[in-house]
Amino acid sequence: MLGKRFGRMAVGTMAGAMLMAAAACGGNTGGGTTSSAQPSAGASDAPKAGALKVGLAFDVGGRGDKSFNDAAYAGLEKAKTDLGAEIKDLSPASDGSNRGELLRQLADAGYNPIIGVGFAYGEDIKKAAAEYPDIQFAVVDSASNAPNVTGLLFAEEQGSYLAGVAAALKAKSGHVGFVGGVENDLIKKFEAGFAAGVKSVKSDAKIDVKYLTPDGDFSGFKAPDKGKVAAEKMFQDGAEIVYHASGDSGLGVFQAAAAAKKKAIGVDSDQRQTIKETDLQSVIMTSMLKRVDVGVFEYIKAFQGSTQGGAKGAVGGNNVIYDLKVDGVGLATTGGEIDDIKDKLDAAKKDIIDGKITVPAKP
Repeated sequence: MLGKRFGRMAVGTMAGAMLMAAAACGGNTGGGTTSSAQPSAGASDAPKAGALKVGLAFDVGGRGDKSFNDAAYAGLEKAKTDLGAEIKDLSPASDGSNRGELLRQLADAGYNPIIGVGFAYGEDIKKAAAEYPDIQFAVVDSASNAPNVTGLLFAEEQGSYLAGVAAALKAKSGHVGFVGGVENDLIKKFEAGFAAGVKSVKSDAKIDVKYLTPDGDFSGFKAPDKGKVAAEKMFQDGAEIVYHASGDSGLGVFQAAAAAKKKAIGVDSDQRQTIKETDLQSVIMTSMLKRVDVGVFEYIKAFQGSTQGGAKGAVGGNNVIYDLKVDGVGLATTGGEIDDIKDKLDAAKKDIIDGKITVPAKP
């Protein structure tokens, strides 16, 4: 059904490169116009008239996952602080079945723009955007060619390649592991990049791979018990370092690493800083940073600029890729455990940016 209409914002379809200020984020693939972006660095229920009112709907796991969703929320909070935005965030049911309902709830409450966190929002946002043509939407990890939807995409495979280089340089035996939350194309990008990075250093390296749930079953992103069992098996079989791309399930990977006195690699956020359990922080050698926070903030900033007649960014019918070139993905250095291999990591990063290395997006 069609919900309430709110005054058409002067944004329309604005394809082209996003104008951003400082370094930040990386990219996926898909339909629509795609540009490479150069980034810069609890809400009221009834938004005030004329204010910048931003709604955000989380992926399964919601706020507090210390990873993907929390990174998105950091960008939303920055918009509140830096841009004066009124913000509201909503979390879906555990099975994600009410994603579309959340989008409509935000639209009917007058929020514009509205951001869906995660590729699973792709179809729901497509439908909501058709029902609310006067509202701008953005979706993380899903490409779009709808006139009022922007895809915020990341080069997860590039950041994961660097994680693989780091793992191979640090694992004396050359035996490492990868735990994926859900066996879908997006998470396979993490696996593909990681494996390529490992093999670039040690061609005979052994890489154990385990997905927690099949494609379509998103419970793999919020099952620390399954993450723990998977990582435990890898460590028992001889893996020295395990990289996870499994959302909240990564907590179990860290627990297994601590018990085995081995190392792990976090994902999305600098998990050595976001994990509250102090006994687990030291096992996180590094994290593959996926700067969803910057993608969310810069989209909101571009939207605000377009409505004020200022710098127009990638808003509507456009897909923006955050890759290594704009520091959209990368590695965290908290703890100093990869400082001694910085020159090799920098060299690999430069070769990717210069096109000397093409990182695969599929295993």
